[in-house]
Amino acid sequence: MDRDVPALGDDDPRQLGPYRMVGVLGAGGMGKVYLGRDGSDRPVAVKVLLPELAQEESAARRFQREAWAARAVRSRGVGRVLDSGTGADGRVWMATEFLAGPTLGEAVLRHGAFDEAAVRRLGADLAATLRDIHRANLVHRDLKPANIVMTSEGPRVIDFGIARPEYGLTLTVAGRIPATPGYAAPEQVLGRRTGPAGDVFSLGVVLAFAASARPVFTGEEVAAIQYHVVYGEPDLTGVPQALRPVLERCLSKDADRRPGLPELIRELAPPRRAARPWLTGPLAADIAARTEAVRQSGAGRGEPDVTSLSRRRFTTLAAGGAVAAGAAAWWLTRGDGTGAGGPAGPPWRAEPLGEAATGSPPDPYWTLPEAADTASPAPVPVHDVVAVAAPGGGLAAYRVQGAGEQAWTEPGADPAAGLLVVGDAEREGGPLLLATDGQGALIALAGATGERAWTADTGAQTLLAVDGTAVYCLSGSGELRAVELATREVRWTVPLASAAPGDWDAENLAAVAGDGMLLVSGVSGVSALATGTGRAVWSRQDAVSGAVPVPAVHGGTAYIAGPALTAVALADGSEQWSHAARGEQSWGSATVTDDRLYAGHGAELTCRRREDGGELWVLAIGFHGPEPQAPTVQHNSVWAVWDPTDGAGVTAARLSDGMNAWSLARPGAGEWRMSGADNRVFLLHDGTLMAMPVL
Repeated sequence: MDRDVPALGDDDPRQLGPYRMVGVLGAGGMGKVYLGRDGSDRPVAVKVLLPELAQEESAARRFQREAWAARAVRSRGVGRVLDSGTGADGRVWMATEFLAGPTLGEAVLRHGAFDEAAVRRLGADLAATLRDIHRANLVHRDLKPANIVMTSEGPRVIDFGIARPEYGLTLTVAGRIPATPGYAAPEQVLGRRTGPAGDVFSLGVVLAFAASARPVFTGEEVAAIQYHVVYGEPDLTGVPQALRPVLERCLSKDADRRPGLPELIRELAPPRRAARPWLTGPLAADIAARTEAVRQSGAGRGEPDVTSLSRRRFTTLAAGGAVAAGAAAWWLTRGDGTGAGGPAGPPWRAEPLGEAATGSPPDPYWTLPEAADTASPAPVPVHDVVAVAAPGGGLAAYRVQGAGEQAWTEPGADPAAGLLVVGDAEREGGPLLLATDGQGALIALAGATGERAWTADTGAQTLLAVDGTAVYCLSGSGELRAVELATREVRWTVPLASAAPGDWDAENLAAVAGDGMLLVSGVSGVSALATGTGRAVWSRQDAVSGAVPVPAVHGGTAYIAGPALTAVALADGSEQWSHAARGEQSWGSATVTDDRLYAGHGAELTCRRREDGGELWVLAIGFHGPEPQAPTVQHNSVWAVWDPTDGAGVTAARLSDGMNAWSLARPGAGEWRMSGADNRVFLLHDGTLMAMPVL
């Protein structure tokens, strides 16, 4: 991490499409990769083809093919292309997700070889991603450590620059190999047709490298390396003995003798409770550091002052955003892809009213009396429906569009035990809604249809949190438990008392999972557990009275409410800033966006800078309850419940200055519950469900 990364030069673009450029992540033989920001300040990687290459038909065709190929693959294991276009000056560009993590090559170089269990976990995940690529009738053809980015959610495959249809002819001829020497299959080196088995060969080389930190095929020159691939035997020195048989079959010279991907996934299956290396240890810390560095670099709505960034921040970026030297291969990175510069969003996304629409509350899109049980938890938006506890028991889901027609019901679900959403709109059938059946079984429902995707008897009694790999719950005996989403097997179970010293009330817990940590909050404080193992990493003893606030996690930082609003480093719990509540008041659960934090405090809704907790604006709103629920942020407005003990109503304020846009009240007892998605806020009060427009 001692290599500096250049700031924008005089010839570098400041704006491409909807993205503003912040700095240069790297450069290679085909162009440059810039760190960009979309309209919401989310990071993206913007690849720009060299002007002279943009005029060459073959280079431009490869660039276009990469965008097409990446978009054709529906897999969480692939870095997504968000947008592409041609600038006013003729620059051909492509915006991709920002993957905050090292390449596999950098991870092995910096942290050493993976152990056997970690290699198995890595291999099974990569094999599943290759299976998704092949299902799209594509062959990647350039799988190598530099084209695999290690993120907190697992390995991500990038660079589809030479991907080809499985049924197509080879792109190469003998002697001209765009793939990286030492990783391409023998048939590819010889210029023959390369099918899915070629990717299996490359995967074998990648896993052998991860297990030994050594190249499998070597030579002083490219020709010697290629000769070794075609005619020599792989050097598996340092590879654990138990892995050699499966890797040797992957590295067979005969493509027909290599295992298929389903077989490979089974053979590489890791031990049942094996930790993911990207969630624990030095690799996880490396990923978290890069995430934070990118978060701080070039953020803010104004003109980016790249020259003022510290060398440490940019050198962190250098290690996480370089273009692989000599390979002419793009090194992509990832963000959440939901900003203004990303895809247009789902077709059911509503149009905002605009910041001028203030004063009287707008008419709801629809209002559904007696749509929910009066004790229902907050509405849960999932795909194009919103789910609530049904009046007669179970779940009911209503369409967010139209007049809010009922979409489906699930009488076997117990919403009082918690509802969680996992997945995204690109998954076939949409995201999954997780619930329990009240008898210890975990059920996953397709958001779009309500059909059961799967059911697993896991002993889950109360659902606490979910991330991309597991759901975290309380068992019937009051133990903390992690359940793998992919296999539906229990990853770990630990006694609640082992999380940290102090008193734990299983009836009054709040939790959130992110960046490899599970934060569990109770009446006596907060504890952080490693999601991979369940091991307690740190704890804070901050007693609260009343309902327990839910912690928030963003960019490697945890925000804990209660007697004080405190930001701590997620990795070790070290305090970054803290603001004590006034008198006997208390901070309510916070909602965190890219650069701001919103929370209730006494009779006020406050907006603060996420970086240092500095106050930006305050709105007197009339909180009377000790722990109001977290505010809901949608588009240019933030919504908060006021006077929840009397069920009085909600207020919407402008994000920009905290101006009260409107307040909404209605008769009837009971608390208000709310949530938001796709430019709508869903309000639930006394069994009535409403869908509201936003600014």
